[in-house]
Amino acid sequence: MASLSDLSLHHLLFVAFLLVFTSPTTFGEIRYTEIRSDSRSTIPFDEFGFTHSGRLNLNLSEIALSNPRSELSLLGFYLCTRDAWDQVLQQLHDAEIQCPLQSEHVKVVFTFAQLGPNPSRAYNTSFKVSDANQFTLLFSNCISDLKVSMNVHSVMYNFNPRTGQLDYLSAGRTSLPLIYFLFFLVYLALGAFWVFTLFKNRLSTYHIHYFMLTVVILKALNLLFEAEDKSYIKRTGTAHGWDILFYLFSFLKGIMLFTLIVLIGTGWSFLKPFLQDKEKKVLMIVIPLQVVANIAQVVIDETGPFGENSYTWKKIFLLVDIICCCAVLFPIVWSIKNLREAAKMDGKAAVNLVKLTLFRQYYIVVISYIYFTRVVVYALETITSYKFEWTGVVAAELATLAFYIFTGYNFRPKAHNPYFAIDDEEEEAAAEALKLEDEFEL
Repeated sequence: MASLSDLSLHHLLFVAFLLVFTSPTTFGEIRYTEIRSDSRSTIPFDEFGFTHSGRLNLNLSEIALSNPRSELSLLGFYLCTRDAWDQVLQQLHDAEIQCPLQSEHVKVVFTFAQLGPNPSRAYNTSFKVSDANQFTLLFSNCISDLKVSMNVHSVMYNFNPRTGQLDYLSAGRTSLPLIYFLFFLVYLALGAFWVFTLFKNRLSTYHIHYFMLTVVILKALNLLFEAEDKSYIKRTGTAHGWDILFYLFSFLKGIMLFTLIVLIGTGWSFLKPFLQDKEKKVLMIVIPLQVVANIAQVVIDETGPFGENSYTWKKIFLLVDIICCCAVLFPIVWSIKNLREAAKMDGKAAVNLVKLTLFRQYYIVVISYIYFTRVVVYALETITSYKFEWTGVVAAELATLAFYIFTGYNFRPKAHNPYFAIDDEEEEAAAEALKLEDEFEL
């Protein structure tokens, strides 16, 4: 694809590989956090969906207080649900309690009063969670101007009494390894079918069709490594390096998918053998933005939902994702406009009407796909119970699969191209249709 050489794609890939391979190692549901001279009244650490046999292991070390003589019962860790937190805030507002640790709506794991006369020593505790629910682990410091330093190592898991195994994935995510693997098999079959289609219609196959095959293969590998990543976390609490492969292929899949949408939108390969300057500029915008989006995703995953600067990176990821989604729509709009003008200029109304209809359909499908995976899936995850977190993943993957199938079917190689199999009657009918469209728009 010589027309894309101006994008310096090799340099972008090299930089992205460095960023991925030098990122911190994920700990899955095992978190290690360093707190240094922090005076925040509340520090959230992690969120986890517990079953009736859940457990939290907490290890503290290098504990240091700016004033060791403070009332240590007002410092400590506890578990709290989202609903209970609203009640705690109401109690604080009504001055019923001084500190969340005093509320009956939270599960106190331990307070610093249990450290005894030497609060700087290390402390280990194991807390059993018998109430099935999604809890957030928090630390409260209800002493004004007191600065706290400590290393916090937290491990959350569920015990399966039937198998005797520990499950480090949240209750609503424990089925993800199987779900991702099943989708991997689907894409593997889809890739095999696409290879057969290309071989069967090799005389009418264009470069864009091989590009589609690459996207399907990368998507399949991304799902395979995501299944392995979640499987290792489920069993051990850590990813054992599988997260690196997952991030790598997630990055490649993201770039290639957006590039494919742009190339199809421009009509590259099957309508024209080149890209215009403005179309190249779109790719030059989309590819670097995808690098930034993947960096943001790595940071969010590694630091957890409440990690330092996690909220900032979430906003960056959302902004970049929106820009990318908008950018890929421009080439499709340009192609639709060019086809309408060409239909009026060269007299091949029927040929261009078929192309125009196809690009209009693709434009609507791309918008629907973006809206569903960015908005509907997020809403589904928000309103769904923690036990059914996996439904958001299934919905997103089904939408993606449907988008891949639609794209492949409508832009597949064909031995007899309908663009060039138009008779005179169809030509006249198409010309009349275009004329009516123009009158309607006026």
